[in-house]
Amino acid sequence: MDEIREVFQLLGPRTDSAALVWQMIVRLTLAAFLGGLIGLEREIKHKPAGLRTNMFICFGAALFTILSERLAMTYGGDHTRIAAQIIPGIGFIGAGSIIQARGSVVGLTTAATLFVVASIGMAAGGGLYLVAMFSTLVILLALWLLGWFEGRFNLKAIEMTYDVVGETLDDMLSAINQSLEGEHHTMRAVQIGTTDHTVRMQFSVEAPEREHLKVIEELRRAPGIRAVNSFGAVEKE
Repeated sequence: MDEIREVFQLLGPRTDSAALVWQMIVRLTLAAFLGGLIGLEREIKHKPAGLRTNMFICFGAALFTILSERLAMTYGGDHTRIAAQIIPGIGFIGAGSIIQARGSVVGLTTAATLFVVASIGMAAGGGLYLVAMFSTLVILLALWLLGWFEGRFNLKAIEMTYDVVGETLDDMLSAINQSLEGEHHTMRAVQIGTTDHTVRMQFSVEAPEREHLKVIEELRRAPGIRAVNSFGAVEKE
């Protein structure tokens, strides 16, 4: 514990310029590393904001925090003025990651992650090393463990596209609506094509995986339906 305390004392506020430079380098390096850890988890799950995005945001938040303090010390003024603008800036980026499509909102977890990553960068830039590292650990545990828990107990909704082929449109609609109403779901983005002898319908449904499997099983047993396929599962955030 004494050795750890000495290390953080060395990384704390110093007066000589060389020590200040190394202090800032350590803070920026830590911010890039911690942001990269969270970004790597997002990259593995193929989320829109991945490794580079989270690393840049964490690094940038740390840099702005350092600049806010150093410029105020050099030229005077409020040392929190620049840092205070990080929050609305990240809010703007987070809003861009939220997509409204087909009546549902996607990207809330990504936007929330970016918001927290910026706060971790601010903590690292302000010299709160333990706080930054502990926050990173909490976020990673939440993303991994809670994500596993949701998947294990079928709590996570995924969007799947169904491709159903039947004999008549009325029989197909009756069977599909009966199956979906039993699980309290509705069709989205419906497309219908007809030939001389068959009707093909494609539509999307958002539901946990277990309920998708139940709907598919019921549709395959329904009279008047020749084939049922599902594809394009997209996990909702």
